[in-house]
Amino acid sequence: MTGSGGFEPESERITRQLRDEIIDGVREPGSRLVERDLAAELGVSRLPVRDALKALVTEGLVTPRPRTWAVVREFTPSDITDLNEVRSALETLAFRLAAQRRTRAGLARLRADLDAELAAAREGDAVRARRAAADFHETVISLADNELLNELERTLRSRMRWLLGQHDDLMAMAQEHEQLYGALADRDVARVEELVSQHLASGRSAVTAHRTQHRA
Repeated sequence: MTGSGGFEPESERITRQLRDEIIDGVREPGSRLVERDLAAELGVSRLPVRDALKALVTEGLVTPRPRTWAVVREFTPSDITDLNEVRSALETLAFRLAAQRRTRAGLARLRADLDAELAAAREGDAVRARRAAADFHETVISLADNELLNELERTLRSRMRWLLGQHDDLMAMAQEHEQLYGALADRDVARVEELVSQHLASGRSAVTAHRTQHRA
């Protein structure tokens, strides 16, 4: 996020770049993140790299090691179960509230996220599709119009984006979002709750399939 003058502190820029590379799978779980090496690779001093690694530890994407290095977090099956349980509780609430409280402007933002996801899925652009899918979920939480829910989402955002990045069937996820969008637009709370339950179940299955495939 840039300031009013468009200036982005170097540490925030490095944090954003490393976060994207971890969530997008460019830097794989277990990869070493050494301050000196990253500073040379990114053409910066070690201080913004150190600050970035601290931020990513707080976000739950990086595991610290002694002295001046860290590793990309390796999410265990237990970690993923925990994430899915929390995601289920938050999103069930968020989608229900969004169906009741959504505004015309909010729906327009949600439609834009959905259209971006559908377009990327059709093109087979996994990075763009997954980012747009995560945007869709974050917009739904904003439509719920509950500040505490927004605070909780911000705390978990990076880990939830990582979780959504474990899906391989891009079009199936986009189509589920399209159904959810329709139910939200209709303010059909019962239908939204039914679709969210199905969406969460298919999400759990997708993550399991992804991890099985990528460990084969």
